[in-house]
Amino acid sequence: MLGGRDPLAPFLVASLKRAARLRCGEQLHALAAKSGLLASNVFVRNSVLSSYSRLPSSLASALQLFDETPPPLRDATARNSILAALTRAGHLDRAQGLLEEMPRIHRDAVSYTTLVTAFARAGHAARAVAVFRSMLSENVVPNEATLAGAITAFARCGAPATVGMIHGFALQRALDGFVIVATNLVHAYAGVLELCSARALFDGMTHRNTVTWNVMLNGYVKAKMIDMAAEVFWRIPERDEVSWLTLIDGYICADLISDAMKAYVQMVGEVGANDYEVLLVDLMKACARYSAVTEGQQLHTVILKNGFDALAFVQATLVHFYGCCGLIGLAQMTFRLSDKSHTASWNALLAALLRNGLIREARELFDDMPERDTVSWSTMISGYVQTGRSDMALKLFYSMLNTSIEPNEVTLASALSAIADSGTLDQGKWIHDYIMNRPVQLTDNLSSGLIDMYAKCGSIADAVQFFNRVNDKFSSVSPWNAMICSLAIHGYAHMSLDLFSQLQRTSIKPNSITFIGVLSACCHAGTVTKGKYYFESMTREYGIQPTIKHYGCMVDLLGRAGYLEEAEQLVSMMPMKPDVVIWGSILSASRAQGNVALGERAAEELAKLDQTHGASKIALSNIYADAGHWTNVSVVRKELQDANLERLTGRSGIVQ
Repeated sequence: MLGGRDPLAPFLVASLKRAARLRCGEQLHALAAKSGLLASNVFVRNSVLSSYSRLPSSLASALQLFDETPPPLRDATARNSILAALTRAGHLDRAQGLLEEMPRIHRDAVSYTTLVTAFARAGHAARAVAVFRSMLSENVVPNEATLAGAITAFARCGAPATVGMIHGFALQRALDGFVIVATNLVHAYAGVLELCSARALFDGMTHRNTVTWNVMLNGYVKAKMIDMAAEVFWRIPERDEVSWLTLIDGYICADLISDAMKAYVQMVGEVGANDYEVLLVDLMKACARYSAVTEGQQLHTVILKNGFDALAFVQATLVHFYGCCGLIGLAQMTFRLSDKSHTASWNALLAALLRNGLIREARELFDDMPERDTVSWSTMISGYVQTGRSDMALKLFYSMLNTSIEPNEVTLASALSAIADSGTLDQGKWIHDYIMNRPVQLTDNLSSGLIDMYAKCGSIADAVQFFNRVNDKFSSVSPWNAMICSLAIHGYAHMSLDLFSQLQRTSIKPNSITFIGVLSACCHAGTVTKGKYYFESMTREYGIQPTIKHYGCMVDLLGRAGYLEEAEQLVSMMPMKPDVVIWGSILSASRAQGNVALGERAAEELAKLDQTHGASKIALSNIYADAGHWTNVSVVRKELQDANLERLTGRSGIVQ
């Protein structure tokens, strides 16, 4: 079948290898067919097939030629070419079917490597591992390329033990010496946060290329070990743009804006990379977070110099930056110079106005928008909620429902927050039904909003019922916090503490807010011993430093239980200055326990913090009255009259 030594055959094979366009391949195909070499020379026929297989647009031609080839002439090379073409085009199921149909003698390392690598790159880890195991069961010896793909698949299974298993296999087959294998193993260990194993393997490598260094660097960045990342970065023999971008991204994620800026300047000087608009946008956003005006304006200059200010997403970022820095005039000027056909810039200015409390101007801008998207509506609704205009937020939300734009998670969470403030339970139930009957994902954020809404609208039973129905789907502590705090506020202290115990039996870790709810529950239940235990366990078991709110809960707990000396001692040991709430708790406890001296001190401290705090004067007057110190009562009441202090009228969120 090889035919004679036709001098045209080598020319065709060499030309087909170089063919980069379909038209060229088709012309060579025609020449091979006309000369008879397509039928008589296996090398020519497979070269034509390989040429078609390399080009995504010519998959149909490759399949047609393969189908026209008599089965006895379809050798391993031909089958592997079609297998590669199918995986390259994303037809993984057809590729796997072809592999399974191939005669056992034709299924070689190339066949399995092609499919294992394709499944691994597509994120189908389990299928890649299954194909790799089939390969081993058929005693097909894997090569370094096969193992590199298999390592990627095993790493995506997400278990350190799985990565260790494939590492052991590499050692057993003596494939760990290949750079591609060792590099993928470093990446795999880093992916499952086994940084010590990744570093040990990295340090033990005889040869490393820039990709290897970048993999180790990226591992430290993803693990937020920025100091170790920097140590690796500065040791890279030949840093490329990926190295720099990875380090800068690490600095940005760690909020080390100054270091990110310095690295960017060095990057421009070393590799001449000045045209990374996405990187510049990331740096601008980081400057916006910390109101780094000088650095942000320097980046704005770079953007202008490179002409990136013509890009819509860059324009929106610039408006966002100036808005976050409180430079509304510059934000508005940047907006005026932007392309008004893109909604992103409108949304950026809308958010900037709301962030700076310009609610009226924001609404005017919102009304003037030529087109609004979900972000526009959500931003305006959220702005109303944050400024205490729940009525306007709900009115706008219902207006949105009359448009073709669907609310998203942010919109619905804002609407639930507005309802929680207004106390309209029926509206809250309607939104709950809306969420359940629409293709809206019930995220932890929405679950927290629903729990909070039910509790604040006075229906703690509905909150508990909803929590019990969906708590097995929670992936974060937020919904747990909402339920624990709601139960504590409504006086169900023991239920709140039982729920916290339930949380501790899950893989979800409590945070600072969780302990505010727990300590509030202890305060309502009067369980001083438990309160002390939980307060101490915050730091001891979870590494959470108490805030002034945690100290406030403890002072209130101790004061209510009559442990005034201990409460006063805790106040003196606080790492921050006590606020009005804490001294108010001390004052209330002093009256309950008849401790005039401590009450006088608390009232004095309250006066230093807020001279218009009339409630403290009234409480002190009551303490004197309870103790029979009528002269002091008269003095305090005269001070109240002379100061013309006004007691604030109580207000209900339910009864207006």
